Amino acid sequence: MGRETTGEILRRCYQALLEAYGPQGWWPGEGPFEVMVGAVLTQNTAWGNVERALGNLKAAGVFSPAGLYNLPQEELERLLRPAGTYRVKAARLRALLEYLFRRHGGDPAALSRGDWKALREELLAVPGIGRETADSILLYAAGRPTFVVDAYTRRLLDRLGLLPDTPSYENIRALFMAHLPPDPDLYGEYHALIVRHGKERCRKGRPRCPGCPLASFCAVANSAGLIPQPAPEPPKASGRPA
Repeated sequence: MGRETTGEILRRCYQALLEAYGPQGWWPGEGPFEVMVGAVLTQNTAWGNVERALGNLKAAGVFSPAGLYNLPQEELERLLRPAGTYRVKAARLRALLEYLFRRHGGDPAALSRGDWKALREELLAVPGIGRETADSILLYAAGRPTFVVDAYTRRLLDRLGLLPDTPSYENIRALFMAHLPPDPDLYGEYHALIVRHGKERCRKGRPRCPGCPLASFCAVANSAGLIPQPAPEPPKASGRPA
């Protein structure tokens, strides 16, 4: 039996993660706009902090594109304080809102229409919107077929022995998109499962390899001797007399 292709490994990895953890139901959020805001606020912070900031915005009665767009900057910063680096995030959220109103009339649903690759370039031009945030917005808020790459994704590919020679964001993203069908549901579930796996087992310092659902085809687990290897075959007789 020949060596598995990258696509086969990625598909088998997905099935193993799905069987181990079940559907993750990402992204948490009530509608596309909440997903967009959450994608900005979750930068460099825990999701629980984002939820508190979102709660502040909703309690203040300003949680809508127009409500946040018209909110004074100082008030926006105050409400976002639980999310950490609130001044930076307020500025980034303001820039995203300005783009949304300037280009799409303030309608988040507009990101679900038209050429999504062109929309991605537009989002990347918004101050403070990097690749991971742009792809999270397009995938989870707009249902577009783009893969999200984060530290968990990079770590998993590295340990599976699949990390590209030049492991840039775009190269890692292209690896998934070249070997999987362009299905936003698949991409979203896969990314969510990778995050779950990275938090529970494939940890940064000491991965919990014993019992890992991916251990049978993980380079790290194999190199650590955690996967039983077949016994070597006995040497064949040379045919010479003793």
